[in-house]
Amino acid sequence: MTSVETNRAVADGVLRTCPDAEIVQVPVSDGGEGFVDAFYAAIGGKIREIIVYDPLMRPVTARYLLRDEEAVIESSQACGLTLLTQEERNPLMATSYGVGQLVVDAVQWGARHIIVGLGGSATSDAGTGMLKALIDAWTKQGTFDDIKELRDVRFTIASDVKNPLCGENGAARVFAPQKGATSAMVQHLDERARKFAKLSAKHFGYDRSEKEGAGAAGGLGYAFLQYLNAKCRSGIELLLESINFDEIVKNADLVITGEGSADRQTLMGKLPMGILKHSRNVPVCLLAGRISDHEQLLKAGFARVECINPPIISFEDAMRPDVARQNISNIVEEKFSNFLLDSIE
Repeated sequence: MTSVETNRAVADGVLRTCPDAEIVQVPVSDGGEGFVDAFYAAIGGKIREIIVYDPLMRPVTARYLLRDEEAVIESSQACGLTLLTQEERNPLMATSYGVGQLVVDAVQWGARHIIVGLGGSATSDAGTGMLKALIDAWTKQGTFDDIKELRDVRFTIASDVKNPLCGENGAARVFAPQKGATSAMVQHLDERARKFAKLSAKHFGYDRSEKEGAGAAGGLGYAFLQYLNAKCRSGIELLLESINFDEIVKNADLVITGEGSADRQTLMGKLPMGILKHSRNVPVCLLAGRISDHEQLLKAGFARVECINPPIISFEDAMRPDVARQNISNIVEEKFSNFLLDSIE
């Protein structure tokens, strides 16, 4: 579900309890799904749709935002986990090639500053696919060093992932299992990324594989940092700054936010933590499709933490948008009614 769809479901549940409530719906994203739509709602511009390759090199339609000389790209549009079925997940094969195609199109349409949202990827290729797409588009059997078209282009990667490229906290070990990697594949992916980083460091004379964000989107962050001199910003901070969220929330009685799965990783600077930080003294309620580490989340400062799904529900049903929308509205109405009324009073 997009942030916009989720907002509507929450608003429906609130209005069942408080028909006179004044609700401000703010689309948000930390760099993953919904990043382009959130920025479009915040700053306007033009949405471009192009055909790129998905993680398995199949044609797929991807969207990005173009506004004057600035472009906002959502990497998950081209290499997102949602583009694959459960059976198709294989980070040894999945490529970020389509992200490079989005970059090429944006530059050809005049973009000189490109913001790339990193999140929700199916890949763990350290951005080699993305770099291959740039080389294919702008050189004739040449190398990355032969590309001239990017010399005046600035890149900002938006990610709340602080992990390095390799090692115990790296892209492969932390994120690849959820993309379908076995323990043996994780080992191979980490070694492959380490070798690529070593060769790249030797070529450039510097190594950015340990920088925060290098491990984002299966190491796609590393490729932007190492090869394109990108600056790394917190995705949610970048967005909240753009929409002037501090002013929006200043006089609020209650903030409701959420994510797919809420656990201790949430506390590592993910989207809900950004919302919590900027809501200051306003109570913040957290909704999620799955919750663990409940007490830690409450200790972090959330006023309420609620799972939208009933105790017995199949994975297939939980993933249906119509079911999720109904469950969100129901949980807000049933579990939050007294809390909502007390907050507003």
